[in-house]
Amino acid sequence: MGRSGLKVSRLGLGTMTWGRGTDEHEAADQLKAFLEAGGTLLDTAAGYGDGESERVIGGLLASIVDREEIVLATKAGVSRRTGERVVDTSRRALLDALDDSLSRLGTDRVDLWQVHAWSDAVPIEETLAAVDTAVSSGRARYAGISNYSGWQTARAVTWQAAWPGRAPIVSTQMEYSLLQRGIEHEVLPCASALGLGVFPWSPLGRGVLTGKYRSGIPSDSRAASDQFAGFLERYLDERSTHIVDAVHTAAEGLGASPSEVALAWVRDVPGVTAPVVGARTAAQLRASLESESLTLPAEIRSALDDVSSPIR
Repeated sequence: MGRSGLKVSRLGLGTMTWGRGTDEHEAADQLKAFLEAGGTLLDTAAGYGDGESERVIGGLLASIVDREEIVLATKAGVSRRTGERVVDTSRRALLDALDDSLSRLGTDRVDLWQVHAWSDAVPIEETLAAVDTAVSSGRARYAGISNYSGWQTARAVTWQAAWPGRAPIVSTQMEYSLLQRGIEHEVLPCASALGLGVFPWSPLGRGVLTGKYRSGIPSDSRAASDQFAGFLERYLDERSTHIVDAVHTAAEGLGASPSEVALAWVRDVPGVTAPVVGARTAAQLRASLESESLTLPAEIRSALDDVSSPIR
């Protein structure tokens, strides 16, 4: 993971829907499939389902997997306690959230603790002081950031590196897929220069790259739910359709699934550590995990690069 000594699997398991759209039994099946495939990175957040994702994971850690077998990552700084998205990266909010996360997870430490979002309302020095406390107290082994722009990333990382004893920022988590390549402008070059591991979230374009929406919106899909419809709407446009068609053409030529092609493309971008994959069912997750055996030929990568070239 970047220049740190921490090693993780080539794919991470995302748990945003656990405790909401994904119940405990389905979550258990997903985790078992992930572990059987050699996965180690399990990613969650205090804000996922107002802590429900962490509660489900805590139950699974107590029943089906040894804590030492996984790299456990969580985030703090974003909540929906009021029903609306609230960003609070103050020292008080972050450290309270970490303690609550540890309680729900049933553990005394996480391997990677990430600040979930930037906030203009809180001095970055205060936010990062909370990170120092989390690491120095042993409640977190490593620290990262999430959803920071290029300049925000550079400021946070260089601040921590400016004085001995501060906890280094070792990773960043950003949305990245063939449908969303914005991080290539500044974040990826910044992460490479500063030695950060990069964890792309939603590497399947919020599910759109699987092709499930090519002929409409299935009634059992996230796009059909009130909770997630807005999350997918931006990728159900004409540009996305062209990209999805290209992914399907590549998949047919390779004898692979669209999910495998889309994940292999993200996974092998220089600087990427591990795409974080979420799934509604264990069957969907197993299909995504098959991407580990796929390497895209250069001509197919080039074609996908061209059709999905980011708009500047």
